[in-house]
Amino acid sequence: MLGAALTIAALAGCGVVVDRQADLREASAESRYPPTGKLIEVQGRTIHAHIEGSGPDLVLLHGASGNTRDFTFSFIDRLKDDYRVIAFDRPGLGWSERASETYGPWNPKGESPMEQAALLQAAADQLGVKRPLVLGHSYGGAVALAWGLARPDDTAGLIVVAGASNPWPGGLGPLYRVIGSSWGGALIAPLITAWAPEDRVDDALAGIFAPDPVPPGYSRHIGAGLTLRRESFRANARQVNTLRPHLVEMSERYPTLQMPVEIVHGTEDTTVPLDIHSEPLSRQIPGANLTRLDGIGHMPHHAAPEAVEAAIDRAARRARLR
Repeated sequence: MLGAALTIAALAGCGVVVDRQADLREASAESRYPPTGKLIEVQGRTIHAHIEGSGPDLVLLHGASGNTRDFTFSFIDRLKDDYRVIAFDRPGLGWSERASETYGPWNPKGESPMEQAALLQAAADQLGVKRPLVLGHSYGGAVALAWGLARPDDTAGLIVVAGASNPWPGGLGPLYRVIGSSWGGALIAPLITAWAPEDRVDDALAGIFAPDPVPPGYSRHIGAGLTLRRESFRANARQVNTLRPHLVEMSERYPTLQMPVEIVHGTEDTTVPLDIHSEPLSRQIPGANLTRLDGIGHMPHHAAPEAVEAAIDRAARRARLR
């Protein structure tokens, strides 16, 4: 009995040390990377929206592990003279709160793309967004498609950039499975928040951008420490872990989408493969236009921004916004 009690006490002490270090790291990340836009109250949740420019409304939705800083690095500067750009932190990431308070560290459920779209649409309504173009990158592509499915008459067009849109064969990597589980989210996530070395972030970014280089200054700008906060880390893993069955259901409804849809995808994308996602999507949606970018990886809006900007402009013309 005494040995068991000492073991429990030792583990509790380790937990206190880990939590203290995680607290310090989270506070440092939040101090270094404050909100760049508005924090608005939506259905009892805080949503972060970065807004620039003027013209037709263009909503930007980032991918997994990301936040609005992925777009503010350079991409919004290309768009703000022609569009009012509204970049949202998706629920649970950046400075946006999760869509439901019922999800805790022991609950592995994650928000669906439809739940995320509904909350962000309510935020857009508060901002006076009317008949927007909606661009989604990677996981954000699934949320953009959910946006169009939920509001087909009030969505001018969709731009899906390297987007997750269809169910994939096999499973995810072990990290997503572990952190997305109830025990992993509660026990492993704090360890990563507390002790993950910064060079691992650079390695992860290099893998995401490959074969394209990471733009100089991107790692410092993106604020990866925000994603490594315990609650954000859990939310991201759970959203990715639970995405596939939602895509199964959503994909059956893609043929109902009637608005202009532009799809942009790199041929060398190994994170969200072209042949599994965008090529089928281009056949599922009537009139969808697919732009294949030879030799480009998972980040076309950085590696080939002109092509993504051209897709936005085509969608705007097709929707008669220009």
